[in-house]
Amino acid sequence: MEFKQFYLGCLAQASYLIGSDGEAAVVDPRRDVEEYLAFADEHGLTIRYVIETHLHADFVSGHRELAERTGATIVFGKRAAAAFPHRAVVDGEEIALGRLTLRVLETPGHTPESVSILVFDADAGPEPRLVFTGDTLFIGDVGRPDLVGAKGFSADLMAGLLYDSLHAKLLSLPDSVEVYPAHGAGSLCGRNISKETMSTIGEQRRSNYALQPMPRERFVSMMTADLPEAPRYFAQDVAMNREGAAPLAEVEPPAALAPAATAEAVAGGAQLLDVRATTSFGTAHLPGSLNIGLDGQFASWCGTLLEPGRPLVLVTEDEEQARQAALRLARVGLDAVAGYLDGGIAAWDRDGRALEHVDQWPVGVLRDELESRRELQLIDVRRPGEFSAGHVPGAMPVPLDRLDAASAGLEPGRPTAVICAGGYRSSAAASLLARRGFKTLYNVVGGTSAWVAAGFATD
Repeated sequence: MEFKQFYLGCLAQASYLIGSDGEAAVVDPRRDVEEYLAFADEHGLTIRYVIETHLHADFVSGHRELAERTGATIVFGKRAAAAFPHRAVVDGEEIALGRLTLRVLETPGHTPESVSILVFDADAGPEPRLVFTGDTLFIGDVGRPDLVGAKGFSADLMAGLLYDSLHAKLLSLPDSVEVYPAHGAGSLCGRNISKETMSTIGEQRRSNYALQPMPRERFVSMMTADLPEAPRYFAQDVAMNREGAAPLAEVEPPAALAPAATAEAVAGGAQLLDVRATTSFGTAHLPGSLNIGLDGQFASWCGTLLEPGRPLVLVTEDEEQARQAALRLARVGLDAVAGYLDGGIAAWDRDGRALEHVDQWPVGVLRDELESRRELQLIDVRRPGEFSAGHVPGAMPVPLDRLDAASAGLEPGRPTAVICAGGYRSSAAASLLARRGFKTLYNVVGGTSAWVAAGFATD
């Protein structure tokens, strides 16, 4: 058996290639498909199938391009209603792949069309060897049940279906079966996903909080409580995946824009996205720009914080960084990149145009300022679970994905420090607040992790 997991940290997304005897299938591919083609070629495999465990909401799939370039058949659960030629599979249906057999398990709950793919290897015996669980079962968590509410499926209904899928299908498998999900820690398709990218049914049976023995009603209540808002790009990506996204070769690379052209694009409604590191952004940036650095979960946060459909102008260190940013944006369906600032911040400054900055505070300075400046407001933009596990005394919890909407309830006239786990999300938050009229802003370098490491008290 040939097998490889392709893990993309930027999206906390896992895809797979599995094959035998010269034939292969790709499971849950991301939009850029070159790595799958290269691996298949290197190992003498022909990609026969492209299998989707469901219509993904948090990234754009490359199923259409991969099928067009290899002649593979695209496989979806029967309820997906995909708008292109595909094989619609049902529970128990099997796909032969050399000496492997792939058996479909219908596992609705995260979405109505969700399936898991059970793999049997004739060389390893009669028991199933592994299962691709998509967004039904994660390592340490299970999928959200609330992402299809607009289509008439309530979160309670979907959570009930998820309970049935987990207990009647996945937990009935032998403990030795290896579990390979579609996402890892950081994905917004779950709430408590582990940093591990694989496990076994037995280990998940023992350690996954959502799989512990409990009545169906309790599970439904737990899965539907305190869910974070679905990012604004999710519905767009589902639609793109149902229709089949255009090949990446059809997406224009970002054009180099002089400072005047950049200013003109922004005046015409384009969004300014600064993808440089936090410290560089803090030192100097274009007024009104949003900082989401390439060194973090860039694509997910761009999809969450940017407005889909509005043109984007990038501020980068160089052309290569602009190309990398454009690729990562395309992975979440943000194709409208008008260009990038040619020459970066230095060119903007040479042209005599205004720049802004955000002061960077070490945690020692934050502690001193909290003690001496009563008017200072401290905003913690981590997720609720992170905040409840320990936070700087006096911090106000406002998760980053809710900050834009919640900013009206804050006081822009007060000096404001922003903190997260390490400084990445807080820099994005500070840039959002600056666009909302906050004049005196401080980003806490190292975040809560540095605060704790310094031995300072938490609540």
